[in-house]
Amino acid sequence: MAAHRIALITDSTCDIPVGLLQEYDIRVVPLTVVWGRERLLDHIDIHPEAFYSRIAEDHIHPTTSPPSPTDFVEAYATAREEGAEQIVVFTISSALSATYLAAREAKRSVNVPVYVIDSRGPSMSLGWQVLAAARVREAGGDARAMIAAANRARTRMALLLYLDSVEYLYRGGRIGGAARLVSHLFNIKLLLYIDHETGRFEGLERVRSRERGIEALFRAFAQRMDRTKPMHIAVLHGNALRDAGALAWRVQKELGPEELLMSITGPVLGVHTGPGAIALCGYSEG
Repeated sequence: MAAHRIALITDSTCDIPVGLLQEYDIRVVPLTVVWGRERLLDHIDIHPEAFYSRIAEDHIHPTTSPPSPTDFVEAYATAREEGAEQIVVFTISSALSATYLAAREAKRSVNVPVYVIDSRGPSMSLGWQVLAAARVREAGGDARAMIAAANRARTRMALLLYLDSVEYLYRGGRIGGAARLVSHLFNIKLLLYIDHETGRFEGLERVRSRERGIEALFRAFAQRMDRTKPMHIAVLHGNALRDAGALAWRVQKELGPEELLMSITGPVLGVHTGPGAIALCGYSEG
């Protein structure tokens, strides 16, 4: 593949399938899973399937760490050495990670223009924005057009998440013990969504069973899609392939998107969402 004049870089929380990363020559800077004394690079030292098997059994709960500015400097330098004249970088929401700050700080260490964009989302919310930019680049667009395409996608983006358990939010310090106890006592499952203005997860609904939760997830997501326009939709899962496959079939049948992807959520996000989580993320074109 010929080197691009504009390098496109993202981080490992994007959940873009490997085939598309390769097809569009998208470079990935990994975050780190810290498991006891181990420091494991996301999708390099630890892959999703192995991660979900381990987190379900290991009494030690992992944490996560963003890339350092040096990690981004190295990525920028490599892109420059390979002929890039400009670099466009998309990161996970700055409200969820310090990755964006590291990418910005690293700009000062390279002598080419670097544009760092806060996607205000994780997973395929970030991923769809990166793909929108990549497709503009493939069509001959410049950095400004790439960023504009990603921004348009973000303004129409919806990401909704069903959590089978709040246990992993509790272990990661995202909720308190009282909320965990109530959830266990009453078998409460959570539906969350990303607010793309703040870049944070917000509560949407509480349900009492997995079946009801996935149904509520689909209904709420469908309401957010403009079905008169081409839709790009991803089904994401925390090692819950059967449910994700059934949901993808329903999305295809009832919503008929132009593009439908299914992807397992990576380890860094899985630290907080745990096994069994299901998400829908997508946007309607303008």
